[in-house]
Amino acid sequence: MTPSFRLLGRRRFLPLFATQFLGAFNDNLFRTAMIMLVIYQIYSDPAQEAVFSAIAGGLLILPFFLFSALAGQLADCHDKAAIIRLVKTAEILIMIVGAAGLLMTNIPMMLLALLAMGAHSTFFGPIKYAIIPQHLEEDEVLPGTGLVEAGTYVAILAGTIVGGIIPSRWAAAGVILVAVTGWLAGRQVPPAPPMTQDAGVDYNVVRSSIKLVSDTMHVPRLFLAILAISFFWAQGTVLAAQFPPLVKNVLSANQDVATIFLAIFSVGVAIGSVAINRLLQGKVSARFAPISSIVMGLFVCALWLTLPHPTGGDHIAGLQGMVDRFGNARVGLILFELLGVAVAGGMFVVPLYAFLTTTVAKAQTARTVAANNIVNSGAMVGATLIVAGLVHLGVSVAETLLLVAIMSIGAALLAQRLHLACDD
Repeated sequence: MTPSFRLLGRRRFLPLFATQFLGAFNDNLFRTAMIMLVIYQIYSDPAQEAVFSAIAGGLLILPFFLFSALAGQLADCHDKAAIIRLVKTAEILIMIVGAAGLLMTNIPMMLLALLAMGAHSTFFGPIKYAIIPQHLEEDEVLPGTGLVEAGTYVAILAGTIVGGIIPSRWAAAGVILVAVTGWLAGRQVPPAPPMTQDAGVDYNVVRSSIKLVSDTMHVPRLFLAILAISFFWAQGTVLAAQFPPLVKNVLSANQDVATIFLAIFSVGVAIGSVAINRLLQGKVSARFAPISSIVMGLFVCALWLTLPHPTGGDHIAGLQGMVDRFGNARVGLILFELLGVAVAGGMFVVPLYAFLTTTVAKAQTARTVAANNIVNSGAMVGATLIVAGLVHLGVSVAETLLLVAIMSIGAALLAQRLHLACDD
């Protein structure tokens, strides 16, 4: 067993890992079940479907932009394990509303639950990274961060697959059951008391957000890392939002294929998360980040070139069947390119998260992660709005992939500057 995976046998890490895993699984179980229900059973217009998918992604992100500063302050000033228990209790209530929305095919109710789950993740987000350097040794931080990131994407994979294939009524029962299980796991997280005596919390979310971002971003290294991570999440938002409508309207395929696309992306990021830890051998460094971003952009360009273009009447035959789907050379190439995008993305972002939690004092880690979340969410909401606007103006779903490739260049430049500034 590698040193990374040995952490899964320790109580100072396993309950946190399990709680995060179950939360990510539940997010994606609910979100995928909702999107598949709406796109494949309610809507029938490609532009309407693309806009709905983008709006759903935006609602999930919006609470990060609004409440991350408050979440970071609370996490630094109170016991993080106690906050986890409160957050997981709220998840049960949220999922009861979401389950009702699925059963009643009520879009506003489902979107309300999605927005609330975004708020749930907002308050859990700073904790999952800030608690790692508090509970783990210095040489365990990168492996621990990599495991959390890999576990998150494995959970996304599992939630995406389950949400995409089971009936909505089963998904409704599943989200409540998983929420209860996550609550039980959260109760096992060891205490993580505040590392500072400063108990002041500014509840004015606008003022505290501006101050938090200002205080964090004036540090050049943090500025570069946060902007680079923001590029990654903006790219991921564009890709994830466009997969279901792309599969339905460009590949003329059913929701099983959309589920496979989302699943492969999740597997790829998980592979990249583990692989970069092996390459860096536990050292927190950005030296592989620039090339990882460039490779990600190249795979996105290759994916765009490989996709059929409806204007030419070019559709992949046999996508509806699993055997035909994997027997088609073009489909295999598309899946390989998508996997390449995700692996490169995982290799890019994991060291940057580890950098955030090891560059600052432990008493400031949650605030730093919260500042990162604010900037990330702003970039993600911005990307969502740009995509929705482009689709409204007549840009095809496939062509929006080129936006991801362009953003890879900016991410690579930022990562290179970070590498030169921080790595000997």
